[in-house]
Parts: sequence; structure tokens; C-alpha cells
Amino acid sequence: MREVIRTNQAPAPVGPYNQAIAATGKFVFVAGQIPLDPETGAIVGEGDVAVQTERSLQNLKAILTAAGATLTDVVKTTVFLKNMNDFAAMNAVYAQYFDQAQAPARAAVEVARLPKDVLVEIECIAVIGNS
Repeated sequence: MREVIRTNQAPAPVGPYNQAIAATGKFVFVAGQIPLDPETGAIVGEGDVAVQTERSLQNLKAILTAAGATLTDVVKTTVFLKNMNDFAAMNAVYAQYFDQAQAPARAAVEVARLPKDVLVEIECIAVIGNS
């Protein structure tokens, strides 16, 4: 079971995420995904956070599928950005993967450095059997 939690007693979401998600079932914790092409092992979208976000989310989606889950089973994501000025571009791609009404809870933070000097890394928690 997956339930969106919303309250007017806290700030409303300002993007494709929800304040909280309550869930029961089998949890899957997906490690941070960076924009590596799974066939070549090469970084994609050098210098382009939108392309890197797309690849990172594709990688995340593939792992969820292997676990028997879908993006609608995701209850929490964390987005790590090398530069918070890239937030809008990342968010535009992110919104294509998560429907705003049912989007997971999310945190987005700027970090000093990411593996292989990529611009974005995304991790998630999903609950199998929610979709």
C-alpha cells in the first residue's frame, strides 16, 4: 500500500515530489545512479545535466524493473547535484519520470564532488507491490 501524505501545516511541494509517502511492503533501496552507459561504461552527457539526469533515471528505472518494481513504487528519492544552479534543468527531466500528483518524497542537495566528476546522482527507495 502506498499513500500520499499532504498537510497544509507544512509548505506545499514546489516540484514533482510530495511531502511524504506512507508505504507497506517489501522495500528496495537503490544505490545512487550516475550517468554511466550500461553497455560502454562511459559517462554520457559531459557537461549537460539534463542528459546526465535522463541517463541516471534510466539506470534507476532498469534496476527497479530488475527488482520487480516500477517508478510508481518509488516512495523517496535523493538527488545529488554538483551545482544547485542545475536544479531547474534536472527538475524538468525528473518531472518526465514522476507524475507530480503521485511523485515520491524527495531531497535535492548540492555536493562538492560526485563519482567520476558527474553532475548528478540519484538514489531511491521503493516498495514492491504498490503499483
